[in-house]
Amino acid sequence: MKGLLTVIGSGPGDPNLIVPAAKREIKKAEVIAGYPKYLKLLGTLIDGKKTITTGMRKETERVEEALKTAAEGNRVCLVSSGDAGIYGMAGLALEMLYDKKLEDVVEVKVMPGITAASSCASLLGAPLMHDFCVISLSNLLTKTELIELRLKLAAEGDFVTVLYNPKSSRRVELIETARKTFLNHRSPNTPVGIVNDAYRDSCTVDITTLEKLCDDYENINMSSTVIIGNSSTKHIGGHMITPRGYQLGIN
Repeated sequence: MKGLLTVIGSGPGDPNLIVPAAKREIKKAEVIAGYPKYLKLLGTLIDGKKTITTGMRKETERVEEALKTAAEGNRVCLVSSGDAGIYGMAGLALEMLYDKKLEDVVEVKVMPGITAASSCASLLGAPLMHDFCVISLSNLLTKTELIELRLKLAAEGDFVTVLYNPKSSRRVELIETARKTFLNHRSPNTPVGIVNDAYRDSCTVDITTLEKLCDDYENINMSSTVIIGNSSTKHIGGHMITPRGYQLGIN
């Protein structure tokens, strides 16, 4: 019989926001693979199960071990944060499945989850009610020039723009590049939401403006998600709202 590798997203960090189908897969699995921080968020769901863990930037080794374990006939869950198919482990798992020619002995199944864009948007209000895009500012796997081009095109296209991985301890310039790029196409008063550790005990939610986005660098880190509004986005009563187009007479 084929082994099974199910790639799941753990959502934003609250066990209550892991989708039920993913929880069922975790319970059925004999082995759980993931980054230690993300496995810890699963709490008692993984009690008594064998785990495969590797550190940051060791994703390839983690997936390789998970596939190897599944190829031995086991049910394995590979865990990402958020949605495994959005900046998660799903793509790497499928690439390596075929690269190592394991498709005859391992079935890979990808389960949907709750990504940072939707979880952070819910805490801010309703900023994603019209066309939006998601851009990661991490240049570990993407050239800086390509990130800058995508920022420019998103700004020109008036997309609500969600920024993942906005700033690390060593990479501080791209969030400022994003601010300057969007200021060329948006009002300085454009609402910007900053959410840290969505739905975790340390969660913080702030709404600022595009002009003031980088005033407090300490408030933006790798656990942050930044949502830049489009030209219609409003900050009303503590909520960030992008109108869908219904005529309600709200100024």
